[in-house]
Parts: sequence; structure tokens; C-alpha cells
Amino acid sequence: PWPVRTYERGVEDETYSCGTGVTAVALAASQRGAASPVRLSTPGGLLEVSFEQQPGGGFTNVWLSGPAMRVFGGEL
Repeated sequence: PWPVRTYERGVEDETYSCGTGVTAVALAASQRGAASPVRLSTPGGLLEVSFEQQPGGGFTNVWLSGPAMRVFGGEL
């Protein structure tokens, strides 16, 4: 899997993962020959981005999948 680390402004620290960042890495990796689905490794776990690349270079049907876990709960 492609290794990905994310520093998030506002948090001012490294985060477990970032869906936008991981998806951007996967689509950039496809420009370097990676085929869909692209598997990525983040501190939060393994993720997978699948997509269809269009002849003009664009992407459709972009999907991000991976584990989810509750890290906070609260009441108002």
C-alpha cells in the first residue's frame, strides 16, 4: 500500500487519516501507473480508493472505503 501521513491545520498535529488527502494521493498515484483500487496505509489503518479514469484525464465513481470507529461521544 501507498503510505500516507496527514498534518491537519486547525488540529496542528498529525491525524489518523484524511479522506480528502488519501483520495488525492490515490488519484495522483494513478497518474504514475497505479490501477484502481489503490490501497493506502495511514496511521488510522488501511484504506482503499476505487475510481474510473476517463479518457480526458478526469475521474468518476470515486469511492473511499476503510474501517470506521467511534472516537468521541457527547450530549447537548
